[in-house]
Amino acid sequence: MIAILGAAGKIGYSTAKALREAGVPVRAILRDPAKADRLTGIGCDVALADLQDAKALAGAMSGADSVQVILPADPRAEDIKADMRRSIESIADALEEARPGLVLAISDYGAHLGEGFAIPSMFHMFEQRLRQLDMRRIFLRSAEHMEGWGRAVPAAIATGILPSFHDPVEKQIPNVSAQDVGRIAADLLLRPEIETREQIVHAEGPRRYSASDVAAALSQLLGRTITAKPLPRSQWRESLGRVVSASAADLLTELYEVHSRGGLIDVEPNAGDVRYGTTELIDALRPVVSVG
Repeated sequence: MIAILGAAGKIGYSTAKALREAGVPVRAILRDPAKADRLTGIGCDVALADLQDAKALAGAMSGADSVQVILPADPRAEDIKADMRRSIESIADALEEARPGLVLAISDYGAHLGEGFAIPSMFHMFEQRLRQLDMRRIFLRSAEHMEGWGRAVPAAIATGILPSFHDPVEKQIPNVSAQDVGRIAADLLLRPEIETREQIVHAEGPRRYSASDVAAALSQLLGRTITAKPLPRSQWRESLGRVVSASAADLLTELYEVHSRGGLIDVEPNAGDVRYGTTELIDALRPVVSVG
């Protein structure tokens, strides 16, 4: 039996669905009971637990052979780094008590970099904490999610301009559909490398994409021209602060500053194992674009 933390999210649901299609028992761990029906509908058992309640999490994980965990960043958190650190400790404490044979942690490109690299540094901390646990582990490092561009779609529709934090807009970066990450995770859980104490896998899409590629995909979906333009760095915090907390805006600003240095948030050198999803950018964006 495999337990999935955050099973109502895009990655978690995709993993759960793939595992259920393979006939594997799945326990979906959720915070919100209102999201249970979709998972019970595919045959999952459901356990309710808050991410930062280690005792409840341990109970939800109890008896699982493998557990998939995820570290979400709450964009509304007053202190997003402190909030993520609390989640890391809660997840680790729960795993230590539940003691599954294998943990698969959804991580992030750049998690190998260490301190001083914004969100990848939080995942570095996450990985380091899980390395203290006496169990086999898989770190599935995900590239930037294609679906994340959906936040910029309303502005692109209204103005014809896709604002980009990536400059130049032709620079290609690793992207992946969240659903593909879930499917790759399911495959790893079904066929782990039994003799390997730790496995590091990177997940990205069938090819790399730029902001200009996103604009071209939106142009095709909307039937009119959308042009990608870099947002001036002086406007980053103000723009981000309209949709997330000040703390989250600071962390995201740090992230795009790291991106602007180029080549850092990528596959770990000599890591070797990269899995490629099959979802093209235009198909990932299609659900977030309202045509007509």
